[in-house]
Amino acid sequence: MAVPYSRTVGALSAAAVALVVLSACARTDSPASPSDKDTGKVTVACGATEEWCTAMTAAFTRKTGIKAEYVRLSSGEAVARIQAGKANPEFDVWHGGPADGYAAAVAQQLLENYVSPNAAAIPDRYKDPAGSWTGVYVGLLGFCSNTKILAEKHVAVPQSWQDLLNPALKRDIGIAHPSTSGTAYTAMWTQVALHHGDQDAALGYMKQLHPNVLQYSKSGAAPAQQAARGEVGVGVIFSHDCVAAQEQGFKDLTVSFPAEGTGYEVGGVALVKGAHNPVSAREYIDWALTAEAQEIGPAAKAYQAPTNPTAKVSDKTADLSKVKVIDYDVDAAGKAKKDLTKRFDTEVASAPKA
Repeated sequence: MAVPYSRTVGALSAAAVALVVLSACARTDSPASPSDKDTGKVTVACGATEEWCTAMTAAFTRKTGIKAEYVRLSSGEAVARIQAGKANPEFDVWHGGPADGYAAAVAQQLLENYVSPNAAAIPDRYKDPAGSWTGVYVGLLGFCSNTKILAEKHVAVPQSWQDLLNPALKRDIGIAHPSTSGTAYTAMWTQVALHHGDQDAALGYMKQLHPNVLQYSKSGAAPAQQAARGEVGVGVIFSHDCVAAQEQGFKDLTVSFPAEGTGYEVGGVALVKGAHNPVSAREYIDWALTAEAQEIGPAAKAYQAPTNPTAKVSDKTADLSKVKVIDYDVDAAGKAKKDLTKRFDTEVASAPKA
């Protein structure tokens, strides 16, 4: 099985134990320009869970002595905040969240290219060749089902996208809004791919799904908690977020993947254009690409697959070899995001529910 980046499908490398440590030589390889000024801190727009964001920034500070702060933002919120602060950026780094959001930010000239010396360890399919972003993890989109709720409705755990259209699941599916959530946009672009690039057909599927959606949450991780609390029978979510909810003691949850094929995210890290602390920001990016940094995730109940092939993989990470994935074109998804989410607002989300 393969998890592709851009237009090709490639296999994940086998994990082994190794450590790639950032040192002063990294700055020698990638020197700051004479105009760079830095206060010795870094502010991160963080697109993963609060626990992961806290763990990563704290570990970076312990490692380097550089103070790291973060604001947790969904993918759509991150792009909006970075765009709003373009003249006077509030963030130095964007870390976490699907790469199509980064591609959308590139289209708006919000990111500055930076090819980290540590990016050489990351497979080409998980990074932008120009260095506008580099991948730090891979996550698979799936279904997070509450088996108790589904049993009460006499509905089987969904095994396909078509299963989600079952009338018995009316207002019983949790999914985020693709305008704010990278997770939900991944789900919508997955439909584009499954419909051979036909955006009208993809929106047609989302219209069919609409009556079964309880509400469109802001955060992509929220449907896991909705399913855990029994508010919905099924959440459409990255599978690692469902596993994290299981770890919190919600034993009725189970993960499944659609047989037609599913989308995925390559979580990225990038330098914000005009960052006030570019030297510290580059050092943060260098560190985020190491095996040491990517092995922090499972301790924070973040079970994505690392992109650094020398990083250890948690036994709770999805077995990627058993999941069928689509050919997910990150660049095309990013370029289409603004118009496609606008259409979703007007054609799908605003439609009345029967």
